[in-house]
Amino acid sequence: MTTPCVKVIYLVGVKKMTDCQGDGEGTNSPMEVYEKLTAQGEEVRALKTAKAEKAEIDAAVQLLLKLKVDYKQLTGQDYKAGCPPSETCVAPDNRPSADGANDEDTVDPWNVSTSNAKGVDYDKLIVRFGSSKIDQELVDRIEKVSGQKPHHFLRRGIFFSHRDMHQVLDAYEKHKSFYLYTGRGPSSDSMHVGHLIPFIFTKWLQDVFDIPLVIQLTDDEKYLWKDLTLEECHRYAVENAKDIIACGFDVNKTFIFSDLEYMGASPEFYRNVVKIQKHVTFNQVKGIFGFTDSDCIGKISFPAIQAAPSFSNSFPQIFKGRKDIQCLIPCAIDQDPYFRMTRDVAPRIGHPKPALLHSTFFPALQGAQTKMSASDANSSIFLTDTPKQIKNKVNKHAFSGGKDTVEEHRKYGGNPDVDVAFMYLTFFLEDDEQLEKIRQDYISGALLTGELKKLLIETLQPIISQHREQRKKVTDERVKHFMTPRPLNFNF
Repeated sequence: MTTPCVKVIYLVGVKKMTDCQGDGEGTNSPMEVYEKLTAQGEEVRALKTAKAEKAEIDAAVQLLLKLKVDYKQLTGQDYKAGCPPSETCVAPDNRPSADGANDEDTVDPWNVSTSNAKGVDYDKLIVRFGSSKIDQELVDRIEKVSGQKPHHFLRRGIFFSHRDMHQVLDAYEKHKSFYLYTGRGPSSDSMHVGHLIPFIFTKWLQDVFDIPLVIQLTDDEKYLWKDLTLEECHRYAVENAKDIIACGFDVNKTFIFSDLEYMGASPEFYRNVVKIQKHVTFNQVKGIFGFTDSDCIGKISFPAIQAAPSFSNSFPQIFKGRKDIQCLIPCAIDQDPYFRMTRDVAPRIGHPKPALLHSTFFPALQGAQTKMSASDANSSIFLTDTPKQIKNKVNKHAFSGGKDTVEEHRKYGGNPDVDVAFMYLTFFLEDDEQLEKIRQDYISGALLTGELKKLLIETLQPIISQHREQRKKVTDERVKHFMTPRPLNFNF
């Protein structure tokens, strides 16, 4: 799940059609333009039926034509009465950015890159994807409904965007539960610290809301995209499951599954895959995921497999065949196109739309211009790294926001917004007051770059060492238990 086939470049605007916000003042969403078009068409018909003045009819027709042009520019589709825009429409967006420069951020499963040392502009990404920002009101509401202090990932904007989280909370307050779904694309036998982010947060959600969780290991996807054998992909899935289990998930509330195993063992899961496939055209998946004529047909059909866990009756052993239980998906923002497609299909096949919580990317050691990647050992801190390796990697490779000399740094201070050591502390240092003091000391020059890196090393070493110890306790039998289809300890 960490490496879906979807390419989104900021020169292409991907819009959610039913509830997206405009890119600027006075900009309407596709659905708003569609509704205006429908109303204007009715107005033209009414004027003609009433035999109104020609000038009045002509003016109404001109407005109708203008709205049709606006609609096509916004959605890339011709207006058709009775056919509202779907969430998966993709339209070109060649407008200049607010500062007159071209947007240079690239967000896709293989590359996350930007020219900005602070990293990807997530506010722009929210606009492009048509999601909603997680504001303080929502954070406060999660605290009220859960009865727990919000996780620091929420408090600090690491999980920054959502779809329909208010709807999930509305239902939960009415004693209607939900379930969690997240996943991992197993491309190597070792995960890095960035891979932990969605699992740390998902465990917190599971604990505070007391709900079941399904975790998809997309070993089939890795076979389709990588130069790996089926046996290697499945072995990586099992090894990654050990890292995931080491995060502390409750075996009585968690089902981990490999696509290569579960697809053949669950007719209900496969039926949902086929239903999704029938309702998404080849043109749609090309537009959403950037497929070309040279891509194998397995890639083209894969998005339906990642979508299927969003529907509760894909797991009859857990939900007893019910299809009305809503799913909440914590994931990185680059996964969203999969689930825009899913949300578009869901009501057409009788399921609730999944809700989502989106996280930011975990930056590479060399800087936030790209994300941490398991394919580059020098850009990553792996969960198998020793304390010495962690120290060496941070000291040697972590990009600094400090000045060139101690004298300059003491005088002018450092920039925590581009400093990788500080960025990593925002993920892993839980104490808000301590983090803010570190920030202020770095800005003032009281804290040097070497001292900041030392603080990060001292924070990361025990976290990764503890994880390694927990992983050693995960036996093959325990993995088998987590990955066996079975009822979970929860009654709906």
